Amino acid sequence: MSNSSSLNKFLLLAFADTRELQLLHFSLFLGMYLAALLGNGLVITAVACDHHLHTPMYFLLLSLSVLDLGSISTTVPKSMANSLWNTRSISYSGCAAQLFLFFFSVGVECSLLTVMAYDCYVAICKQLQYWTIMDSRVCVRMAAASWASGFLNALLHTGNTFSIPLCQGNTVDQFFCEIPQILKPSCSEFYLREFALIVVSVFLVFGCFIFIVLSYVQIFRAVLRIPSEQGRHKDFSMCLPHLAVVSLYISTGIFAYLKPPSISSSTLDLVVAVLYLVVPPALNPLIYSMRNKELKDALKKLIQLVLVQKK
Repeated sequence: MSNSSSLNKFLLLAFADTRELQLLHFSLFLGMYLAALLGNGLVITAVACDHHLHTPMYFLLLSLSVLDLGSISTTVPKSMANSLWNTRSISYSGCAAQLFLFFFSVGVECSLLTVMAYDCYVAICKQLQYWTIMDSRVCVRMAAASWASGFLNALLHTGNTFSIPLCQGNTVDQFFCEIPQILKPSCSEFYLREFALIVVSVFLVFGCFIFIVLSYVQIFRAVLRIPSEQGRHKDFSMCLPHLAVVSLYISTGIFAYLKPPSISSSTLDLVVAVLYLVVPPALNPLIYSMRNKELKDALKKLIQLVLVQKK
Protein backbone atom coordinates (compact mmCIF):
# COMPACT_ATOMS: atom_id res chain seq x y z
CA MET A 1 0.00 0.00 0.00
CA SER A 2 1.63 3.19 -1.15
CA ASN A 3 -0.30 5.54 1.09
CA SER A 4 -3.32 5.84 3.36
CA SER A 5 -5.59 6.93 0.50
CA SER A 6 -5.42 3.40 -0.95
CA LEU A 7 -6.86 1.91 2.26
CA ASN A 8 -10.55 1.11 2.45
CA LYS A 9 -10.50 -0.72 5.78
CA PHE A 10 -8.44 -1.66 8.84
CA LEU A 11 -8.27 -5.00 10.64
CA LEU A 12 -8.82 -4.76 14.38
CA LEU A 13 -7.41 -7.13 16.98
CA ALA A 14 -9.75 -10.03 17.74
CA PHE A 15 -10.39 -10.96 21.36
CA ALA A 16 -10.44 -14.68 20.58
CA ASP A 17 -10.18 -17.19 17.74
CA THR A 18 -12.72 -19.78 18.89
CA ARG A 19 -16.45 -19.23 18.47
CA GLU A 20 -17.18 -19.92 22.14
CA LEU A 21 -14.74 -17.25 23.36
CA GLN A 22 -16.02 -14.78 20.77
CA LEU A 23 -19.54 -15.22 22.10
CA LEU A 24 -18.23 -14.89 25.67
CA HIS A 25 -16.55 -11.60 24.73
CA PHE A 26 -19.79 -10.43 23.11
CA SER A 27 -21.79 -11.31 26.24
CA LEU A 28 -19.36 -9.60 28.64
CA PHE A 29 -19.18 -6.43 26.56
CA LEU A 30 -22.96 -6.44 26.14
CA GLY A 31 -23.37 -6.64 29.93
CA MET A 32 -20.94 -3.77 30.51
CA TYR A 33 -22.55 -1.70 27.76
CA LEU A 34 -26.08 -2.21 29.10
CA ALA A 35 -24.86 -1.37 32.63
CA ALA A 36 -23.34 1.87 31.31
CA LEU A 37 -26.51 2.74 29.39
CA LEU A 38 -28.76 2.03 32.37
CA GLY A 39 -26.58 3.67 35.03
CA ASN A 40 -25.73 6.83 33.11
CA GLY A 41 -29.26 7.07 31.72
CA LEU A 42 -30.69 6.99 35.25
CA VAL A 43 -28.22 9.65 36.45
CA ILE A 44 -29.02 11.94 33.49
CA THR A 45 -32.79 11.53 33.98
CA ALA A 46 -32.63 12.00 37.76
CA VAL A 47 -30.52 15.16 37.53
CA ALA A 48 -32.64 16.60 34.72
CA CYS A 49 -35.99 15.90 36.42
CA ASP A 50 -35.20 16.71 40.08
CA HIS A 51 -34.99 20.48 40.62
CA HIS A 52 -33.09 19.88 43.90
CA LEU A 53 -30.19 18.63 41.78
CA HIS A 54 -30.02 21.70 39.54
CA THR A 55 -26.68 22.79 40.99
CA PRO A 56 -23.20 23.14 39.44
CA MET A 57 -21.99 19.83 40.90
CA TYR A 58 -24.86 17.83 39.41
CA PHE A 59 -24.75 19.73 36.13
CA LEU A 60 -21.12 18.64 35.77
CA LEU A 61 -22.08 15.09 36.77
CA LEU A 62 -24.78 15.10 34.09
CA SER A 63 -22.19 16.25 31.54
CA LEU A 64 -19.86 13.46 32.62
CA SER A 65 -22.63 10.86 32.26
CA VAL A 66 -23.48 12.10 28.75
CA LEU A 67 -19.80 11.88 27.85
CA ASP A 68 -19.48 8.37 29.30
CA LEU A 69 -22.41 7.21 27.19
CA GLY A 70 -20.78 8.63 24.08
CA SER A 71 -17.36 7.26 25.01
CA ILE A 72 -18.43 3.65 25.50
CA SER A 73 -20.70 3.80 22.42
CA THR A 74 -17.74 4.80 20.27
CA THR A 75 -15.85 1.51 20.54
CA VAL A 76 -17.84 -1.23 22.30
CA PRO A 77 -20.72 -1.78 19.81
CA LYS A 78 -18.28 -2.23 16.90
CA SER A 79 -16.19 -4.68 18.91
CA MET A 80 -19.31 -6.65 19.87
CA ALA A 81 -20.48 -6.73 16.24
CA ASN A 82 -17.10 -8.02 15.08
CA SER A 83 -17.17 -10.85 17.63
CA LEU A 84 -20.78 -11.72 16.85
CA TRP A 85 -20.20 -11.85 13.07
CA ASN A 86 -16.68 -13.30 13.34
CA THR A 87 -14.96 -10.46 11.53
CA ARG A 88 -12.17 -7.96 12.30
CA SER A 89 -12.72 -5.22 9.74
CA ILE A 90 -13.60 -1.56 10.22
CA SER A 91 -13.92 0.86 7.34
CA TYR A 92 -11.37 3.62 6.80
CA SER A 93 -13.97 6.32 7.53
CA GLY A 94 -15.28 4.32 10.49
CA CYS A 95 -11.77 4.11 11.93
CA ALA A 96 -11.26 7.85 11.47
CA ALA A 97 -14.61 8.57 13.18
CA GLN A 98 -13.77 6.20 16.03
CA LEU A 99 -10.37 7.82 16.55
CA PHE A 100 -11.89 11.30 16.52
CA LEU A 101 -14.62 10.41 19.03
CA PHE A 102 -12.14 8.55 21.26
CA PHE A 103 -9.77 11.52 21.53
CA PHE A 104 -12.73 13.87 21.89
CA SER A 105 -14.06 11.91 24.88
CA VAL A 106 -10.61 11.61 26.48
CA GLY A 107 -9.97 15.34 26.17
CA VAL A 108 -13.39 16.36 27.48
CA GLU A 109 -13.30 13.84 30.35
CA CYS A 110 -9.94 15.10 31.62
CA SER A 111 -11.20 18.70 31.48
CA LEU A 112 -14.51 17.86 33.16
CA LEU A 113 -12.82 15.93 35.97
CA THR A 114 -10.55 18.94 36.53
CA VAL A 115 -13.53 21.32 36.65
CA MET A 116 -15.31 18.96 39.07
CA ALA A 117 -12.24 18.98 41.32
CA TYR A 118 -12.34 22.78 41.30
CA ASP A 119 -16.05 22.68 42.15
CA CYS A 120 -15.31 20.43 45.16
CA TYR A 121 -12.51 22.77 46.23
CA VAL A 122 -14.77 25.85 46.11
CA ALA A 123 -17.65 24.02 47.84
CA ILE A 124 -15.47 22.99 50.80
CA CYS A 125 -12.73 25.60 51.05
CA LYS A 126 -14.75 28.69 50.03
CA GLN A 127 -18.27 27.80 51.15
CA LEU A 128 -19.43 31.38 51.72
CA GLN A 129 -18.38 32.46 48.21
CA TYR A 130 -19.53 29.26 46.45
CA TRP A 131 -22.60 30.67 44.69
CA THR A 132 -20.66 33.77 43.70
CA ILE A 133 -17.76 31.83 42.21
CA MET A 134 -19.72 28.88 40.75
CA ASP A 135 -22.82 30.59 39.40
CA SER A 136 -24.69 29.04 36.50
CA ARG A 137 -22.99 31.11 33.79
CA VAL A 138 -19.49 30.27 35.02
CA CYS A 139 -20.38 26.60 35.27
CA VAL A 140 -21.80 26.50 31.72
CA ARG A 141 -18.76 28.34 30.36
CA MET A 142 -16.33 25.92 31.99
CA ALA A 143 -18.29 22.93 30.68
CA ALA A 144 -18.42 24.50 27.19
CA ALA A 145 -14.68 25.15 27.31
CA SER A 146 -14.11 21.49 28.20
CA TRP A 147 -16.16 20.28 25.23
CA ALA A 148 -14.53 22.81 22.88
CA SER A 149 -11.00 21.84 23.96
CA GLY A 150 -11.84 18.16 23.47
CA PHE A 151 -13.16 18.87 19.97
CA LEU A 152 -10.02 20.81 19.01
CA ASN A 153 -7.77 18.11 20.47
CA ALA A 154 -9.58 15.37 18.53
CA LEU A 155 -9.59 17.38 15.29
CA LEU A 156 -5.83 17.98 15.42
CA HIS A 157 -4.94 14.36 16.21
CA THR A 158 -7.34 12.79 13.71
CA GLY A 159 -6.42 15.10 10.85
CA ASN A 160 -2.72 14.68 11.47
CA THR A 161 -2.83 10.88 11.93
CA PHE A 162 -4.77 10.19 8.75
CA SER A 163 -2.56 12.49 6.70
CA ILE A 164 0.47 10.26 7.38
CA PRO A 165 1.26 7.74 4.59
CA LEU A 166 0.87 4.08 5.53
CA CYS A 167 2.66 1.33 3.61
CA GLN A 168 3.19 -1.61 5.96
CA GLY A 169 -0.25 -3.15 6.16
CA ASN A 170 -3.60 -2.26 7.67
CA THR A 171 -3.60 -4.28 10.91
CA VAL A 172 -4.39 -2.47 14.17
CA ASP A 173 -3.20 -4.37 17.26
CA GLN A 174 -6.10 -3.18 19.41
CA PHE A 175 -9.88 -3.75 19.50
CA PHE A 176 -10.47 -0.12 18.49
CA CYS A 177 -8.62 2.49 16.42
CA GLU A 178 -6.00 4.31 18.46
CA ILE A 179 -3.10 6.43 17.28
CA PRO A 180 -0.04 4.37 18.39
CA GLN A 181 -1.41 1.27 16.65
CA ILE A 182 -2.35 3.13 13.46
CA LEU A 183 1.11 4.73 13.26
CA LYS A 184 2.89 1.36 13.39
CA PRO A 185 2.45 0.67 9.66
CA SER A 186 3.68 4.17 8.81
CA CYS A 187 6.68 4.35 6.50
CA SER A 188 7.13 8.08 6.77
CA GLU A 189 8.96 10.31 9.20
CA PHE A 190 5.80 12.42 9.42
CA TYR A 191 4.77 10.25 12.38
CA LEU A 192 7.18 12.38 14.45
CA ARG A 193 4.75 15.26 13.99
CA GLU A 194 1.97 13.21 15.55
CA PHE A 195 4.32 12.05 18.29
CA ALA A 196 4.95 15.71 19.16
CA LEU A 197 1.19 16.31 19.39
CA ILE A 198 0.82 13.30 21.68
CA VAL A 199 3.58 14.65 23.94
CA VAL A 200 1.75 17.99 24.15
CA SER A 201 -1.50 16.18 25.03
CA VAL A 202 0.27 14.12 27.70
CA PHE A 203 1.61 17.31 29.29
CA LEU A 204 -1.89 18.83 29.28
CA VAL A 205 -3.32 15.71 30.93
CA PHE A 206 -0.47 15.78 33.44
CA GLY A 207 -1.28 19.45 34.14
CA CYS A 208 -4.91 18.49 34.84
CA PHE A 209 -3.70 15.72 37.14
CA ILE A 210 -1.45 18.11 39.09
CA PHE A 211 -4.31 20.61 39.44
CA ILE A 212 -6.61 17.86 40.78
CA VAL A 213 -3.96 16.69 43.26
CA LEU A 214 -3.33 20.24 44.53
CA SER A 215 -7.09 20.81 44.84
CA TYR A 216 -7.47 17.69 46.98
CA VAL A 217 -4.53 18.64 49.17
CA GLN A 218 -6.36 21.86 50.00
CA ILE A 219 -9.67 20.00 50.40
CA PHE A 220 -8.27 17.43 52.84
CA ARG A 221 -6.54 20.15 54.86
CA ALA A 222 -9.83 22.04 55.13
CA VAL A 223 -11.85 18.92 56.01
CA LEU A 224 -9.42 17.82 58.72
CA ARG A 225 -9.83 21.23 60.39
CA ILE A 226 -13.59 20.72 60.75
CA PRO A 227 -14.26 20.04 64.46
CA SER A 228 -17.36 17.84 64.13
CA GLU A 229 -17.11 14.28 62.87
CA GLN A 230 -20.45 14.62 61.10
CA GLY A 231 -19.21 17.65 59.16
CA ARG A 232 -16.02 15.84 58.12
CA HIS A 233 -18.04 12.80 57.02
CA LYS A 234 -20.39 14.97 54.94
CA ASP A 235 -17.55 16.72 53.10
CA PHE A 236 -15.64 13.49 52.53
CA SER A 237 -18.80 11.92 51.11
CA MET A 238 -19.04 14.80 48.64
CA CYS A 239 -15.49 14.38 47.33
CA LEU A 240 -14.64 10.69 47.59
CA PRO A 241 -16.74 9.56 44.58
CA HIS A 242 -15.01 12.08 42.34
CA LEU A 243 -11.62 11.08 43.71
CA ALA A 244 -12.40 7.40 43.05
CA VAL A 245 -13.43 8.16 39.44
CA VAL A 246 -10.29 10.24 38.86
CA SER A 247 -8.05 7.53 40.31
CA LEU A 248 -9.61 4.79 38.18
CA TYR A 249 -9.59 6.79 34.95
CA ILE A 250 -6.20 8.48 35.15
CA SER A 251 -4.26 5.55 36.67
CA THR A 252 -5.37 3.12 33.95
CA GLY A 253 -4.88 5.71 31.20
CA ILE A 254 -1.37 6.62 32.38
CA PHE A 255 -0.41 2.95 32.63
CA ALA A 256 -1.78 2.28 29.15
CA TYR A 257 0.28 4.97 27.45
CA LEU A 258 3.35 5.32 29.68
CA LYS A 259 4.10 1.71 30.62
CA PRO A 260 7.64 0.47 29.78
CA PRO A 261 7.97 -1.16 26.33
CA SER A 262 9.59 -4.18 28.00
CA ILE A 263 6.27 -5.25 29.55
CA SER A 264 4.12 -4.36 26.57
CA SER A 265 2.20 -7.11 24.78
CA SER A 266 -0.99 -7.38 22.73
CA THR A 267 -2.81 -9.16 25.56
CA LEU A 268 -1.75 -6.64 28.21
CA ASP A 269 -2.60 -3.70 25.93
CA LEU A 270 -6.02 -5.24 25.34
CA VAL A 271 -6.75 -5.73 29.04
CA VAL A 272 -5.57 -2.23 30.00
CA ALA A 273 -7.63 -0.67 27.19
CA VAL A 274 -10.74 -2.40 28.54
CA LEU A 275 -9.94 -1.12 32.04
CA TYR A 276 -9.76 2.54 31.03
CA LEU A 277 -12.24 2.55 28.14
CA VAL A 278 -15.05 0.15 29.10
CA VAL A 279 -15.02 -0.19 32.90
CA PRO A 280 -15.18 3.51 34.00
CA PRO A 281 -18.37 4.43 32.06
CA ALA A 282 -20.10 1.38 33.58
CA LEU A 283 -18.85 1.98 37.14
CA ASN A 284 -19.03 5.80 37.37
CA PRO A 285 -22.79 5.97 38.06
CA LEU A 286 -22.44 3.34 40.80
CA ILE A 287 -19.47 5.14 42.37
CA TYR A 288 -21.26 8.49 42.42
CA SER A 289 -24.54 7.13 43.77
CA MET A 290 -23.07 4.97 46.55
CA ARG A 291 -22.13 7.81 48.92
CA ASN A 292 -24.35 10.61 47.59
CA LYS A 293 -27.60 10.74 49.55
CA GLU A 294 -29.23 13.40 47.35
CA LEU A 295 -28.54 11.43 44.16
CA LYS A 296 -29.68 8.15 45.77
CA ASP A 297 -32.95 9.78 46.88
CA ALA A 298 -33.54 11.19 43.40
CA LEU A 299 -32.85 7.79 41.81
CA LYS A 300 -35.25 6.07 44.25
CA LYS A 301 -37.99 8.57 43.39
CA LEU A 302 -37.37 8.04 39.69
CA ILE A 303 -37.47 4.23 39.97
CA GLN A 304 -40.61 4.37 42.13
CA LEU A 305 -42.28 6.67 39.61
CA VAL A 306 -41.47 4.28 36.76
CA LEU A 307 -42.80 1.28 38.72
CA VAL A 308 -46.02 3.11 39.62
CA GLN A 309 -46.64 4.09 36.00
CA LYS A 310 -46.12 0.46 34.91
CA LYS A 311 -48.77 -0.70 37.38
